[in-house]
Amino acid sequence: MRHVLSVSAAVLLVSALGGCGGGGGASQIAASPSGNDATAATATTSSGNDTRAAPLLSAAATSVSLYRVFSPQSFWYQPIPASAPLNPNSAAYTQNLVNQIKTYYNNVNLNTTSYAASVYFVRTQGGSNTVTWDNGTPVYPVAKTVNVGFNDCQEKGWTDPKLIAQWQNVPIPVGAKPASGTDSEMSIYDLSTQTLWDFWVMSQANGQWQACWGGRIQNTPQNAGIFPNPYGTTATGLPFIGGEISAEELAKGQIDHVMGISLVNAASWNVFSWPANRSDGYNPTNAPNQIPEGTRLRLDPSVNVDALNLTPVGRMIAKAAQTYGFVIWDKAGSVSLRMVNPNTYMLAGKSDPYPALFGGMPSWQVLQNFPWDKMQFMPNNYGKPN
Repeated sequence: MRHVLSVSAAVLLVSALGGCGGGGGASQIAASPSGNDATAATATTSSGNDTRAAPLLSAAATSVSLYRVFSPQSFWYQPIPASAPLNPNSAAYTQNLVNQIKTYYNNVNLNTTSYAASVYFVRTQGGSNTVTWDNGTPVYPVAKTVNVGFNDCQEKGWTDPKLIAQWQNVPIPVGAKPASGTDSEMSIYDLSTQTLWDFWVMSQANGQWQACWGGRIQNTPQNAGIFPNPYGTTATGLPFIGGEISAEELAKGQIDHVMGISLVNAASWNVFSWPANRSDGYNPTNAPNQIPEGTRLRLDPSVNVDALNLTPVGRMIAKAAQTYGFVIWDKAGSVSLRMVNPNTYMLAGKSDPYPALFGGMPSWQVLQNFPWDKMQFMPNNYGKPN
């Protein structure tokens, strides 16, 4: 069935973020602070039980998305010119992508509750003592910080002191939850200090937050949107906050940044393209035309997206794919995109916004009829500064 974004559908999108509720996808897991361990002290914030409707767009809110935290020159925010040269292997890479999609479930999933990072915007200095909203994004006040411990889930047998130093004094809101799934991703962005933290396999044990890997970026407006190697949570060192798609963007009807995409198979770990600074690719048989992680790709700008039988969300993503494109930032069990995890909104007392934004469709079906065979791959290290 073809989905057309009518006035009633637009109202539905708005109500997904602004409506009352506390249900949705996953159940809440509250923080369990220990009063006897200073390093395990959990951050304080306002109650998440306020279910009053938050305005999608406030008259006092800024027009710039809170998610746009990196330098204005960051690759995340740069459109790809229609005349940009293509990778000489573009056609073969496109066929590889199509084959992966057909082989693994014959769809591209939009990850929401699992394998999609929760992103918590916090304010540690000034501002309100309760949750506020900026263009549909909740901002949590945090008065206390925590030291996040190291969990050696990969049995490396050693601890990186530089990583531990990055995990000191992290402002985690009370009741924050990582994503479901084995990766348990979480991001924290402090608007007061312009600092970003990403965590992988994030959990609480006896009230103490701990993670297996991640990193910190300070002074983000001066950063290109890339963690220094070997830090960060994705296999490429690219932060979640840059490439996840937010519910706010879907409600607005427009995505204004490069989107991250995960593949099942990629070129060997020692073959990657900027902006990636590393890779977890695996190609032991040296299969031809494997796509390097970090590669940029876009939807052919000559495609008439409005003429395609796409869902409203599929059309938004297609138009963004023509303008900004995707970057291959990780491997996964299927070809997939990451949405901002609904935990981000549910902590503020809202319901999971994605069932309404997806028009009641399952997440794997939202990108049905997407023209993956019309993708174009950019040259190796496309956009890399000289």
